[in-house]
Amino acid sequence: MKPTKGYATGRWGQIHYTDTGAGRPLVLVHQSPTDSVQFARALRPLHDHGIRAIAVDIPGFGGSDVPDAPPSIGDYAHIVPAVLDALGLAQAAVLGHHTGAVIVTESALQYPTRIDRVVLHGALPMSDEERAQWRQMLSREKEWNLRWDGSHIAGLWQVRFGAQAEWTDIEAFHANFIHGLLGGRTTWYAHDAVMTYRHEEGIDRLTQKVLFLSNTGDAIHYVAQRAQSRWPQHAYRELPGGTIDYIDEQPEAWAAAVAEFVKG
Repeated sequence: MKPTKGYATGRWGQIHYTDTGAGRPLVLVHQSPTDSVQFARALRPLHDHGIRAIAVDIPGFGGSDVPDAPPSIGDYAHIVPAVLDALGLAQAAVLGHHTGAVIVTESALQYPTRIDRVVLHGALPMSDEERAQWRQMLSREKEWNLRWDGSHIAGLWQVRFGAQAEWTDIEAFHANFIHGLLGGRTTWYAHDAVMTYRHEEGIDRLTQKVLFLSNTGDAIHYVAQRAQSRWPQHAYRELPGGTIDYIDEQPEAWAAAVAEFVKG
C-alpha cells in the first residue's frame, strides 16, 4: 500500500488529500491546529482492515488553500463531497477528530446521500457557558506575533504542551505542532467556527449510523462522554489511555475500532 496525494476543487481553491486507494471509503478530517499528518500512522492499519482511508487537509491547513474570510462550519462542510467528487465516489463514511468531528457532522447533515456512516472522535456537546469559556481560551490563537528570536515558537509549544496533563509520544507531538504552525495568522478560523456551532444540535439531527469514539486520556474526554447518555441510540466506544494525539500514539487499536464500525 502506497498512498497517493491529490487535490479537489473547493470553495476557496484546492483541497489537498491523501488516498490509500482500495477498500471501503472513509474520509478522515483532522483536529486543529494540525493537518492530515495526524492520520499518517493510521493509514496502513486502516488499509489492512479493508478501509480506503482518504485523509483531507481542512482549508487553511496543510496543502489546502486558505479561505478568503473566516468560514462557518457550514462553509467547511463542502470539503467532503468535493473530495468524493474528485475521486469519483458516490458515497463514503466519514470520521472527524475534535474540530473534524464538528465539520463531518455538518457535512452529513448537508449531504446525507453522500455519507452513510459517521464516526465522531471527540464529540463536543457543550452548554453555552462552556462554549463561551472555550472561545475565550482559544482566542489566543489570534495573537500571532512573529519574533526574530523565535520565542513565539517556544511560546506556542508551551501552549500545546499545557493542553494535557501528560504526553506519551514526543514525535507525534512534534509533528502535529510543526504542521499546526503552517496555519499561520488564520489558524484561529477553525476553532472559532467550532465554538460558534452548537454540535449537540447538529448531532440531534443526524440520520446516519453514528459511532461516538473517545479515549480516556483525551483532554476533552469528559465532554465526549456525555454522548453515551444523551444519544443512546448511537454506538459508543471508549479506548483506554492516550492523549489528544491518540490516533498517532495507538494507530493499530484506533484503526481496529474504526474499521469494525465502518464495515458494519
